[in-house]
Amino acid sequence: MVERRSRWAQAVHTARWLARTPWPILALDLLRANIIGAIFTFAFLRFGMPSDHAMTFTDASVRNQVAFLVYLLLATVFGALLSIKLSLPVLIWHRQRSRPDNGFARRRALALPRMLTIANIGLWVVGGLILTVMTGMTSGRTAIIVALGSSIGALVTAALSYMQSEKVLRPITVAAMANDPDAVKSPSVSTRIAMFWVIVVALPQLVIIVLAASVPLGIAEARSVIRPILWMAFAAMAFGILAVYRLVSAINDPIKQLRQAMGEVSDGNLNAAVRIYDGSDIGLLQAGFNEMVADLRERQELRNLFGRYVGEDVARRAIETGTELGGEDRYVGVLFVDIVGSTRLAVQHAPHEVVAQLNEFFRVVVDVVGRHGGFVNKFQGDAALAIFGAPLELDNFAGRALAAARELRIELESALGDTDFGIGVSAGRAVAGHIGSEQRLEYTVIGDPVNEAARLTELAKDEPARVLGSARAVFLGDDAEAEHWEIGEGVELRGRGIETLLARPLIGPISDLSDDDHDDEAAEADV
Repeated sequence: MVERRSRWAQAVHTARWLARTPWPILALDLLRANIIGAIFTFAFLRFGMPSDHAMTFTDASVRNQVAFLVYLLLATVFGALLSIKLSLPVLIWHRQRSRPDNGFARRRALALPRMLTIANIGLWVVGGLILTVMTGMTSGRTAIIVALGSSIGALVTAALSYMQSEKVLRPITVAAMANDPDAVKSPSVSTRIAMFWVIVVALPQLVIIVLAASVPLGIAEARSVIRPILWMAFAAMAFGILAVYRLVSAINDPIKQLRQAMGEVSDGNLNAAVRIYDGSDIGLLQAGFNEMVADLRERQELRNLFGRYVGEDVARRAIETGTELGGEDRYVGVLFVDIVGSTRLAVQHAPHEVVAQLNEFFRVVVDVVGRHGGFVNKFQGDAALAIFGAPLELDNFAGRALAAARELRIELESALGDTDFGIGVSAGRAVAGHIGSEQRLEYTVIGDPVNEAARLTELAKDEPARVLGSARAVFLGDDAEAEHWEIGEGVELRGRGIETLLARPLIGPISDLSDDDHDDEAAEADV
């Protein structure tokens, strides 16, 4: 008694568990496919045959009727149990949260629609054979008709059950195909269309041809074949609508999903992906789309990373035109900015505080330079080199560099607090391009304006405004920017050998800072 209760409790527990899985919907769809196949079969036996060969349920003997009803009940129960046995390993695997890589469960999940369809066909074949044999004991003609009707019902049921089970099991198929979608083999789209054409068009047409040919051959009278021909045409049309609807839905659903995902990608969402639930050409198309988007996402990430290191303009130009070694002559504006007293800063503060200070310094530099159309070409310790006019040509390159220097002075004074700095600006002809080797290169600007800006930065650290420009930069800029600068004396900058006219911005002096900063900077220069 205890063992019986235990089995009953286990059965109830399994039934409750199955109720929370896709199996009930799957079982109902399979039952519906069998009912449609049975209706089609009985309608064929009753209306699809000539009147002198047509059958009704009452034409069968009591023995055959009882055998049919008993087999129908047994087939229903056996089919349900068989579907549970085939589906249970897949359902258990799919319900697990961790979902380990169970090769057997994945293969069973991908083969489940085919296995369930074969099981349905097997039940129809067995039932058709039993009824054919029992009918053949009394009438060979009737046995042939029963066998023909059972074959047609099996084909109809197989087509519907395969499509329905594929649709219901899509969430499980998605998980099963996640690791290796290319390894899945399912009927291709062309194969499926051909199969439906055979069932929906070819077979009904063949029956109609046989019926029509039976009249001139003297097998049947013209009046007796009119009804079966009309029924066969109507049945082909009705089943054709149902089959085509299922087939179009199976093809159209993934296409709609692809179109929606393509729309998301075109809107800039490179995280879009489609669920792969088909092992045919459509599944390969879904997998190919996901791989394409993954490649685009990787390229975008690399491009963003590349742009963060070398600047967006340099990255865009490198992607569009390549990265050959060499350079080209360009008129550019150059801005050089350097922190004063970085040695003292490193000694008196913790490393993470120094890094935070430098990151804030570089953030301000990048923001200000970017607003004026330039890009920061290099970070050199506690200094930065910004270029205006390369790699992309820029109108008023010198004026933009001068305006950026004035704004940068104000922004840095506010952001850095008691940390001092110097800013130098120059403009003129330089060579801009990629230097290095084929294995390792960088984009840079080389020429007198770069050297001049660096030397002016050294002098700017002793200026009240902490900014110095060259008169050449002012002359190359526009008149509006020139009004903010005053041309001063000429000096010979270290290492140049020619005189440079200085230009000072018409802004107030920076807040007074300790002379220790300049002593530290001088010590750094000596080192």
